[in-house]
Amino acid sequence: MSFVFRAVRGTKDILPDEAEYLRHIEVKAREISSLYGYREVITPVIENRDLFVRSLGKDTEVIGKQMFIIERGDDIIALRPEATAGVIRAYLENNLNSRNLLAKFYYFGPMFRAERPQKGRLRQFHHLGVEAVGSSSPLLDVEIISLAEVILKNIGISGFKIKINTLGCVEDKKAFAEKLRVILGGKISDFCQDCRERFDRNVFRLLDCKNSSCKNIILGLNIKRTDYLCGECLEHFDTVLAGLKNIGVNYEESAHLVRGLDYYTRTVFEITHSELGAQDAVGAGGRYDNLVEELGGEPTAAIGFAFGVERLLLVSSAKCQVPSKDLVFLIALGKGAEAASVKLLYSLRQNGIKADTLYEEKSLKGAMRRANDLGAKYVLILGENELKKNVVVFKDMASGEQREIKTEEVIAELMALAILKAKPLPYRLKGQI
Repeated sequence: MSFVFRAVRGTKDILPDEAEYLRHIEVKAREISSLYGYREVITPVIENRDLFVRSLGKDTEVIGKQMFIIERGDDIIALRPEATAGVIRAYLENNLNSRNLLAKFYYFGPMFRAERPQKGRLRQFHHLGVEAVGSSSPLLDVEIISLAEVILKNIGISGFKIKINTLGCVEDKKAFAEKLRVILGGKISDFCQDCRERFDRNVFRLLDCKNSSCKNIILGLNIKRTDYLCGECLEHFDTVLAGLKNIGVNYEESAHLVRGLDYYTRTVFEITHSELGAQDAVGAGGRYDNLVEELGGEPTAAIGFAFGVERLLLVSSAKCQVPSKDLVFLIALGKGAEAASVKLLYSLRQNGIKADTLYEEKSLKGAMRRANDLGAKYVLILGENELKKNVVVFKDMASGEQREIKTEEVIAELMALAILKAKPLPYRLKGQI
C-alpha cells in the first residue's frame, strides 16, 4: 500500500459541503456588517512578531506558547494569532486616523496558533470579526454586541449565551489584579500547575482556566465590581447593560469573565454554546481603549469581536441549510446529444444560471440519481429523439412535472420561473442559444 500524506496535526480540510456553508456565513456576515456601517479590511497573515508582543502582552500564553515564528535573516515574522493588532497597525500605518472619525472595519481570514489540538481548537482556523476605532461611547459597545447577536441569528444559530463583564480602566485593572492576588494567594496550592505559573505573571488567566477544580475555586469567589471599579467605569457599564435591555439583547452578567489578552479594558464579552464542551466559546470581544496608543498612535478608544468560524460550523452544521442555488442539471444521452449539450450548457452559464452535467456515460436512472444528490431544482434531458425534434425534456424535481420545451426557449423558460437570480456574464460565446 502506497504512502498517503495527511493534513498537519491541528489542521483540517474544509470539504465542499462544509465550505459552502462557511461561505454562506461569510456572505451573511458581510451583508449585516455593511448594514451597520462597517467596511472590509484585508491585512497580511504575517506580521512583525513584536507587533503581537507589544499588543497581546509578553506574559500571555499566545506569546509564550502559541505563536508560529519565521526567522529569515534579520526579520522575525509571526503568523498572525489574531487580527485586531494587524487591523490597528493598518489603521495607523495608512493614516486612517487622520480625519478623527469613527473607523469601522470587518474582516474574514485564517489565524494560526500552536494549540494542543482538540475539539474546537485548531492550529489553523478562521476568524470573522469587526473593529470600531475612535469612540469611547458605551452605546458603541451596545452596537457591537447586538451586531454579534444579529449575525448569529441570521446564519441560523440558536442556543448561545452572551456573557458580559467589565474590567474597568487601566487603574481599575491594576486594583482588580491586586485584589485577586490577595484573595487567591492562600489558595494557590489548590490550583493546577499552569495556574500557579500564571499567578505572578497574569493573575487574570486564573479566572479563565478550564480545569474543573480551578473553575470550582473561582466560582466560589465573591467578586463585586464596586470593589475595584471607578465611578466612571461603573457608569459606562451600567449604560451598556441598559442599552442591551432596551433593544432586547439577552445577556448574562459574569463577574469572573476576563479575556486572556492584555489589551482589553472596560467591557468584555463572550458568546458560548453548550454543544462545544469545555472550550465553549464561539466568539468573544471587548474594549481595548489603550491599544492604539500602545502601538504608536494618539489615545484612541476602540472595541471589537471575533467569531471562530470552525466553531460556528460545529454548532450549526446539523441545523443550518444553505439556501438553494437553483441548480439546473443537464443530462445528455447518446453521442450526438452529448455534442449538442455543450452549447446549451454554456448558454445556461453565460446567462447566469448555475448548471452542471455529467462527463461520463451513465443510464438515465444513474444520471437522475446524481442530479438528486446535487440538489438540482430542475433537470433538462436531451436524447437523440429530442435532438431530432429540437426540444429538451424539462423536469421539475420538486413536483415531478415533466414536459417538452423548444431548445431555443430554455433560457426564457427558466427566466420565467425566476431561476435567473445572477446577472448574465458580460462575455458571450458566439452562437449561444
